[in-house]
Formats: sequence, structure tokens, C-alpha cells
Amino acid sequence: MSAPLLSVTGAVKRFGGVQALRGVDFDLKAGEIHALLGENGAGKSTLMNLLSGVYAPDEGEIRIDGKPVTFSNPREAQAAGIATIFQELDLVPSLDVAANLFLGRELMRPGGMLDVPAMRREAKRRLEAIELAIDPARLVADLSIGQRQVVAIVKALSYASRVLIMDEPTAALTVGEVERLFDIMRKLAATGVGTVYISHRLEEVPEIADRVTVMRDGRVAGITEPHAPQAELVRLLVGRPLDELYPARARSAGKTLLSLKDASFRLARESAGWQAPSGISLEVREGEIVGLAGIMGAGRTELLSALYGTGLAGRWHGEVAVGGRPVKLESINAARKAGIAFVTDDRRGSGLMLRMAVGLNLVMSVIRRISPAGLMSPRRQAEAVKQSFGQFDIRPKNPDIAVGALSGGNQQKVVLAKEILGNPRLLLLDEPTRGVDVGAKGEIYARLRALAAQGLGILVASSEMPELIGLCDRIVVLRQGRNVAEFNGGVDEHTVLAAANGREA
Repeated sequence: MSAPLLSVTGAVKRFGGVQALRGVDFDLKAGEIHALLGENGAGKSTLMNLLSGVYAPDEGEIRIDGKPVTFSNPREAQAAGIATIFQELDLVPSLDVAANLFLGRELMRPGGMLDVPAMRREAKRRLEAIELAIDPARLVADLSIGQRQVVAIVKALSYASRVLIMDEPTAALTVGEVERLFDIMRKLAATGVGTVYISHRLEEVPEIADRVTVMRDGRVAGITEPHAPQAELVRLLVGRPLDELYPARARSAGKTLLSLKDASFRLARESAGWQAPSGISLEVREGEIVGLAGIMGAGRTELLSALYGTGLAGRWHGEVAVGGRPVKLESINAARKAGIAFVTDDRRGSGLMLRMAVGLNLVMSVIRRISPAGLMSPRRQAEAVKQSFGQFDIRPKNPDIAVGALSGGNQQKVVLAKEILGNPRLLLLDEPTRGVDVGAKGEIYARLRALAAQGLGILVASSEMPELIGLCDRIVVLRQGRNVAEFNGGVDEHTVLAAANGREA
């Protein structure tokens, strides 16, 4: 029997008094897509960094084709055929595709001039090899996230890589982009490339993986088949059954908080990718969680942004009422005065100030309330921060560390807690659990349901259909900026997807 393409045996890694890896064994076969799952802090990133040459193991051994290897830095791992594609892609947006592919290895003309035509020809050949029709002269800044992801793969393969390590590659991709990425991964596997696929999206595992390793607390909790029941994967991930990932739905809802009747939002200027809400009628009541479903580009994010007065400048037409009173939601200030709070889908880009302390991030939305006479009250600030830490179980319980140092799940808790401190009546959520592990998802769902039970109305847009079906009391389906169907929570996924795509269930 041939040796694995890549193997790790007995890997141990310590950081001071913390043991991040505790005797981990892992292997990857040629042509295999091996899913690596685990909650934040399980040890996935540390293992990935050992394989990438970022860290050296304190104990244990790494082998390629059965031969022991050691890496002092990422370049040595790259030279050995291991390429890592991180969530933050190693691309320069201001350069074109070809320049990114050859960055640091530029082709030169005699006399020392860059041979741009030659680089673009070779870039085109490499892109076409995986059936990707992207102009090598296009700026990376002008590409979609999915296109950038594939360019990063092509760049990695240009180093003659035999092992690809992909960290959350689908976190920001559309459904169509995920399908294209998976198609490329399968084609690479057919050529013998082995892929370590790290993800929080359990529903993707059966579609793409050949084998699954689950990590927990720095150890391998289990190795299983990709078609193992999701309940089994969850048990391995969190160490206990998580039968009640979604809390019980509301038995009844209160008064209408948000009412849209034939409401449209006219954009002040055209912009590619924006689908203006048009002729929408929906309601959100006290104590109710309402979901927005639809394919990418259906208008979910645009509707939430328009309700919060953000996005492209424009005006509402039709009837828009909050708490039974007509409102003009033409600015963030107007929305907040109406009692509306908004949690963006991009917590790292616009939801948080990553270098700022957790405590300061939390109180930014209530700075006036805790600053009588224009001076911040340390006592009021401490009370607000304590309330948020207790309500959302933010960890570690240290308000003075930078929020960027927290796990994805705890960062998302900070974003939610920050908005709840403002005592809103209506909470708008865009992709509320993107990049969050399953354990933290369960905590967030429980907190949202508890807030709804206190009378808060919640309108949530999500691309994760199980989330909408499990969490929401009702689901409104959008297509091309319009609401085309509505279902009670618990509806089957096929029915919702059929409505979103304009087909009969």
C-alpha cells in the first residue's frame, strides 16, 4: 500500500502554557478532498500552520510521500508542494490578474523590462486549464470574491503544488460560486492534487469531501465518512448531542412592528449587483423572527440596507411604517430614531473596529447615553459592558483585549451585543452566523429567540437554508427584488428553493 501524500503523526504544539495540539494524527491521500472540521479553538488553524511552515511542531513528525520533512518557514513548505489559501487571500487588488499570478516571479524582457504580454498569455493559459474565463488584464479589485478565490488557487498551483490547504473557501461565496469552486476542486483531485478543506458549513461536507476529520480541544475527535448523519458530526464537534440547535418557535406574536405595503426603493444611481427592493409587502411583529430567503442577488441585503438607510442613496415609495406610524427611512439616523438596529454581514470590515478593545466596540453605539455632559462615564461604560458580556457569554471575559483577537463566533456576539445595547424595537440581521462554528451558532440562536421573547422583532437574511427553516417563524422569499412567496417556519428546503428560483415545488 502506497504512503499517503501527506501525513502528520503525534503532532504537539504549545504556546506558553497552552497546548494547542495534543498528539494529532492526520493524513491526506493523493487525489483526495479531506474535510477538516472543528469549532474555533479546536486546533484546526494550528495544524494548518504546521503544515504551511508557519510553526514547527514541538513534538511529532510531518511526512510527504512517506519521507520525513521539516519546515523552517512557509517558503520551504511551498517548495515541498504545499500551498495554503487563507481566508484573507494573498492577492493585491490594485494589480491585474496576471501580475498577481507572477508576483515576485515576473517574466522579464532582455534589458530588464517586464514582459507583460508574455505574463498575460501564460496567465490566460493557466486560467483556461481549469476552464475559467477571466481576462488576465482585469484588476483583481474588479473581480467577485469567487473569482478571486479561483485566481488564488491558480496562483498556488503555479508553484507545482500537490497539496492545497483551503481555509473556509466558501464563507463569502454565492451558491453558484460554491458550485464552480467545487467543480474545480474535483478536477484538481482527478489530477492527483490532495486538498485539505477547512469549513464550518456541515451541509457542504457530503457534496465535496471524500473523508472527514473532526478536531476538538486540540485532538482528533473522530474520523468519519462524509455522508455521516449531521447529528453525528455535531456530536463530534461539540462533545455532546446538540438536538436542540434551534430553540422552540414563538407560540404567538404581538403587535406589528414593521409594515411594508407595495414598498419600493429607488436607487439614486445604478450599481452592478444591486437589486432594488420593488413592490414589497411584508410584516414583522413583536416577538417574531422573520427570514428573508432568495438566491444571491435577489435583493435580501439591499432590502435590509434600505430599511437602515444605508447603501446607495435613494428614496422609499409606497407605505413604510414602524410601530404603526409612517416613517421615512432615508438615513441611518432616521432608522435608529425609529428603533431599528442593523447587524452587517461583514463584521470584520464594517461591523467592528478590530484593533479597538472589546469594551469600546460594545459601547460605540450608545456613546451618548453613557456620556452625560459630553464626558464618558466609566461607571456607565462598565455597566454596559458587563451587561453585554453576561447576556451574550462573550469569551474570553476580558473587555480590554482587541476584538480582532476573538474567535469568529465571539466577534459576532460582540456585534450583536453592541446593537442590543441601543434597545432597538426591530433588529435587522444579514448573514448572522457567517464564519461561525456550530457551537457558537447554537448560542446565537438561543439569544435571538430570547430577545424575541422579550418583544423584539427580528428580520434576518441568510443564505443558509437550514438556518432560516430552523430559526424563523415565517420565511419571505425574494426574487429579483420582489417578495414572491411566504411560508411558515419548518417548511421543507425544496419548497423554499423552488420559490426562490421561480419553479413549482
